[in-house]
Amino acid sequence: MSAATVVAGCSAIALTLASGLADSYGFVHANRLWNGGRIVPAELGRSSLGFALGIATYWVLLRFAEQLGVHSVAIQTVGWFGATLVGVAILTGEFRTWGLASQIVALGVAVGIGWLMVATGA
Repeated sequence: MSAATVVAGCSAIALTLASGLADSYGFVHANRLWNGGRIVPAELGRSSLGFALGIATYWVLLRFAEQLGVHSVAIQTVGWFGATLVGVAILTGEFRTWGLASQIVALGVAVGIGWLMVATGA
């Protein structure tokens, strides 16, 4: 495995996690968007920022996925989805209520999905 492949793989994993975390931020604040039937402008802004950063990061991720030969939309989406789920659990504080084994498994799943993107070349 070349150094360029390792860098691209690490970048793909890091960007998958970053994209998922940014979108998690968007989802958490989207959940707070409505109050009494009215939009809360600050939450709309926070949610929009999270989603904008999430998709921008995802687009950069796709550059590295292409370099690695990862063309499967399913694999790319599963990576993002896993990272987003863990991100929501972290941002809402629910992650802290999980047992240590569950926390380790959740983080391992997020990293493992990123690894699969690289290793399968799908």
